[in-house]
Amino acid sequence: MGRVTASAPGKCILFGEHAVVYGQPAVAVAIEQRISVSLETLGSSSESWKIDGMKFDPKRHPHVQALRNRLWQPQQGAPNLKIRIKGDIPPASGLGSSAALSVAASAALRIARGRWFNTVEQPQQIDSWAEGYSSQFEQENLYSIEDQELNAHRKGEAGNALHYVSDESVVNLDECALLAHAVEAIAQGGRASPMDASTCAHGGIVLLSDSLEPKDEFLYTRRLKTPEGERTWHLHSISLPKPTKEVFLVIGNTGIHAPTAQQVAKVAATIEAHPERMKEIETIGLIARRGIQSLREGDYAAVGRAMTENQIMLQGLGVSCPELENLIRAAAPTALGAKLTGGGGGGCMVALTTNPKQTSEAIELAGGRTLISKFGDVGLSIDESENLPLWATKPNA
Repeated sequence: MGRVTASAPGKCILFGEHAVVYGQPAVAVAIEQRISVSLETLGSSSESWKIDGMKFDPKRHPHVQALRNRLWQPQQGAPNLKIRIKGDIPPASGLGSSAALSVAASAALRIARGRWFNTVEQPQQIDSWAEGYSSQFEQENLYSIEDQELNAHRKGEAGNALHYVSDESVVNLDECALLAHAVEAIAQGGRASPMDASTCAHGGIVLLSDSLEPKDEFLYTRRLKTPEGERTWHLHSISLPKPTKEVFLVIGNTGIHAPTAQQVAKVAATIEAHPERMKEIETIGLIARRGIQSLREGDYAAVGRAMTENQIMLQGLGVSCPELENLIRAAAPTALGAKLTGGGGGGCMVALTTNPKQTSEAIELAGGRTLISKFGDVGLSIDESENLPLWATKPNA
């Protein structure tokens, strides 16, 4: 029986959340905490899909359902799967648990089904794909909220399926991040930025900007038609100078579940009712710009100040809460900066610090549960693959 396991990290946003949905820049870092997804084919074709031993319910697992429609279509012959999900990223806490799940699952599904190419020479080049998803292709239906199976087979000469591969080499970070962003957008009412998905896929430090950033490594461009209009984001990877003193992230969890979609919708409603408050979104963008420059220069004290300024603006938007602010105040004396991370309303705060033990103890004394992470962990990892493929797709599948 075949098996595939992939894992992806969570993320913390240093500055720019909420404003990023409106085209402003933001920066996120991958954390050490991860989500792992394992796939196996079921022994009997009559068995239903299972997740962690339970019968699969699309309403409980909308991200998995959306990925199934795009990569593992039952009506096109895909066998039923048994899925195991584990990890140490708390859900609904602003740490990218759903994006990490989506990135890991998309990678596992891609390996499990393999990929068709239109050439036997240099098949890993994007333009040789006979099927799949990429930011270089037109993906009209990828973000569709309709509950329907999609066909990833490319049309025209590029869709001439001549060569089939099923191993770890078929995984593409752009594809995994693109699929994860699509299913995040579906789950969040069409408003998700690609920040979480890209950080969970690539790891390290990811900059999302409203313009191309010549000082950083360009990854790709994302476009999404949101209820407020079409958004365009340019994704980059930031390489940092080595700090003179090691810095860490200490994450404090309030224990309050606060789904990102609700917080994003709350901000959208506020701006719709009071258009003048878009200036607050623009101010968050300016703060993020200062923080980005400080990151490039390795000035972590200035990075911390930008985080603290960002928190003040997020409080003004109404997405903070007393529990978060209590943990942020506790962290402040031993940290370079602290703020909520993610959607807010609960979930987690993050402190940038050179004294992780002291900062963690202060947050826990204030009632928070802490995680400590190094600054910018690795991205997507393929941890296991055997007896492939799980689904030997046909060229027109």
